[in-house]
Amino acid sequence: MSNKDKLYSDIQRYEIININDGEKYGSLFNHDLIIDEYGNFRSIILNNKKGNNIFFNKSKGFTQIPWNSIRKIGTKTIIIDFDNMDEVQIDPYSY
Repeated sequence: MSNKDKLYSDIQRYEIININDGEKYGSLFNHDLIIDEYGNFRSIILNNKKGNNIFFNKSKGFTQIPWNSIRKIGTKTIIIDFDNMDEVQIDPYSY
């Protein structure tokens, strides 16, 4: 394993932040990852929640963020660069 490799167990508590508007989406373990058959990350499914408790929010929408929208994985954060959060919501019942 090289120095650039990171384990999911290490990054699951990293905070997701959108560089465009500074919006915080909570830790990675509150969201889902799409992984292809080769074990590569394809996208992150963000729960469109407002607030800290995902169980008591009223929003049921999800947004799929392609992996190429991730700009940097730092020491405690995952920086995404994604403009149209409201336009790419996916149906919660299809996923």
